[in-house]
Amino acid sequence: MHKSLQDRNKHESWRTNPRKQAEDRQLNIRSIMPDSCGLQSAPETTKEANILLGKYQLVRLLGYGSSAKVHLAQNLFTGQNVAIKSFTKHRIVKADLINSVKREAAILRRLRHPHIVRLHEVLASRTKIHFVLELAKGGDLFSRIATFGRLPEHLSRRYFRQLISAVAYGHSHGVFHRDLKLENLLLDDRGDLKLSDFGLSAAPDQMPADGLFHTLCGTPAYVAPEILAKKGYRAAVADIWSCGVVLFTLNAGYLPFNDTNLIAIYLKIYRGDYQCPKWTSPDLKRLIGRLLDKNPDTRITIDEILRDPWVARGIDEKEWTAIGMFQEEGKVSSKAEEVEAEDRALNAFDIIGFSSGLDLSGLIGVMAERERFVVDETPEAVLRRVEEIGRGEGLLVNRKGKKGNAGAAVREHNGNLVVGVDVYQLNGGLTVVEVDRARGGDAKGRKIWTGEFWRRKVLPTGDSRLIDCSSL
Repeated sequence: MHKSLQDRNKHESWRTNPRKQAEDRQLNIRSIMPDSCGLQSAPETTKEANILLGKYQLVRLLGYGSSAKVHLAQNLFTGQNVAIKSFTKHRIVKADLINSVKREAAILRRLRHPHIVRLHEVLASRTKIHFVLELAKGGDLFSRIATFGRLPEHLSRRYFRQLISAVAYGHSHGVFHRDLKLENLLLDDRGDLKLSDFGLSAAPDQMPADGLFHTLCGTPAYVAPEILAKKGYRAAVADIWSCGVVLFTLNAGYLPFNDTNLIAIYLKIYRGDYQCPKWTSPDLKRLIGRLLDKNPDTRITIDEILRDPWVARGIDEKEWTAIGMFQEEGKVSSKAEEVEAEDRALNAFDIIGFSSGLDLSGLIGVMAERERFVVDETPEAVLRRVEEIGRGEGLLVNRKGKKGNAGAAVREHNGNLVVGVDVYQLNGGLTVVEVDRARGGDAKGRKIWTGEFWRRKVLPTGDSRLIDCSSL
């Protein structure tokens, strides 16, 4: 008799970093689901409701790990429910997770696909980094299979199509997941699949010259045999193997390679030792055989998967186009559009570079001749106010840069610089303002742009709020 998936869940993701391994055993993205999904979650917080950066109300704690907590939250302006995953700075530094966290944010920011969990924005305070994520209300496929058993073939086909669509989209953008498994496949309130957890993913700038990766990563039961061989592997081909393990499990209700002993699991994977259950249809059995081909050179490709008769069965033209073209809600975005979008809006990781060592205190507060703060208004509104104040004081104001990443230089008529203002647009309508003041000019000019005058005239008033990050 096959052991349940719950029994085999002790073989969790393994990492080159043991602290990361421990973290992932404690915190899984599925913990952002409500209790109605039958998942374990953290108890409700007894503290008063918190307001995060003036924009999100933290409703309750949903899950936590060694370096992160996940809250159910609500956007105060739109009413949208989201999941906010918060990392404590000193913990991710101590666990050597800085690159992993930054990479996941950068990748999720780049990917916009209906079957990939959406990263709405990244926020940062003095001590924390916050991922504002799409809230998937339907739980994960691991819990679904563990609770209710195998899926009917038509439902397995549906989820497999959506998975391949997401994986193919990522590959087309140079992103390889490297940890595809049921726990990372979430369901939204419509029952559609959402691929999550890109913490182990490889980004385009990580591609080795020979195209072969050597990092040992993934989850034991899902890992491809060429990774175990330690001779280098193509991440895209290894992802396809993991998709095969997912499809087998959806159909069978148990993993293809399972044992109580980890070494025995690896031996079965390396030998391709599995057996489809008797209810598997011939076309599905053939497809699984090509997905779980232990030879990476002859393993089925994404293009071949999309043309496979079992995958294409019953699909309509619209859905076929969406899968084949990797569309996002009916719109294919070009590379140029993606670059332009990234130029228009920064996220918190872009401004982490302002301070060394992930010290985010520079986001707000006075620093010698420089001051930085975050305001809830557009860069244009900030620069207009600088122009009005500067010219009202008889100074010259010259704009620089472009929309979303611009600034202004305030000078005396003799050309001496009094103050330089740079503005950086964040996601969600927020703006980072960086002011270098008293760098030149005479005493009168420096006095104009310091002290109470600066704070009374330039800092936002009324509906535009100065966002205090110090308490977060």
